[in-house]
Amino acid sequence: MNEIISYFSTIPSSHRSLILIGGITFFWVIENTFPLFQMQYRKWHHAGINIFFTITTIIVNFILAFILIKTASWTTENNFGILQWLPQIPIWLYTIIGLLLLDLIGAYLVHFIEHKIKFLWRFHIIHHTDTWIDTTTANRHHPGESVIRFVFTTLGVLIVGSPMWMVFLYQSLSVIFSQFNHANISLPNKLDLFLSYFIVSPNMHKVHHHYVLPYTDSNYGNIFSVWDRLFGTYTYLPKDQLIYGVDTHMLAEENNQLKNLLQIPFQKTRSAKNTKNQ
Repeated sequence: MNEIISYFSTIPSSHRSLILIGGITFFWVIENTFPLFQMQYRKWHHAGINIFFTITTIIVNFILAFILIKTASWTTENNFGILQWLPQIPIWLYTIIGLLLLDLIGAYLVHFIEHKIKFLWRFHIIHHTDTWIDTTTANRHHPGESVIRFVFTTLGVLIVGSPMWMVFLYQSLSVIFSQFNHANISLPNKLDLFLSYFIVSPNMHKVHHHYVLPYTDSNYGNIFSVWDRLFGTYTYLPKDQLIYGVDTHMLAEENNQLKNLLQIPFQKTRSAKNTKNQ
């Protein structure tokens, strides 16, 4: 455990980039070998759009990183936050509690709120417009949403009182798990169900990408599945019934053109009944 803490305390930016690129590459190979769905789409064109949003997410987080670092330093220096107020406990338990709480605030809570507040949904909807969910979809976030998620991550660090090594560990795990549960991979149903009691499995998260309510408003988790089960937002749908996308933007010119995707948050809000193919 001490080796993990030491590594993530001084993890180079190049290593964090390798985790991102390595994860996409690994799950890209796996999903091409054992696909959940045989999707007929221009995979490289689709990947290009999603990688653009991945790059903008990296840029946003890089520009604002000093805020996160200052926040983590302040919490530890001033003994502020839940972790700082805990009695002496084993480091492995300290780490698990910290990761669970960071995942609650930095992933589950912000995701839930983005679905409930119309202004935030305008930015988050870009993630849901993808009608071909694969591992590149993991970071398909509008730059505006990247800022929103950064704010909640920073809030999580402040409330939890996370040291910076834990923040880097959490972010690395978050990237890998997001790539895993978005990947177009086919796991045995029993294995996927078993995993879903502990972590967000591929089939569990794919339900969240079903194109209509109430499924879109369910399964908000990223790393740990406990929050969806605890707060009653867990839903199941057989994978053969899945239709990806969001019912307000099902046309290719709306969900598969970069220029339009960037403009969606600033376009007139529409309801499902306004969609041409509904």
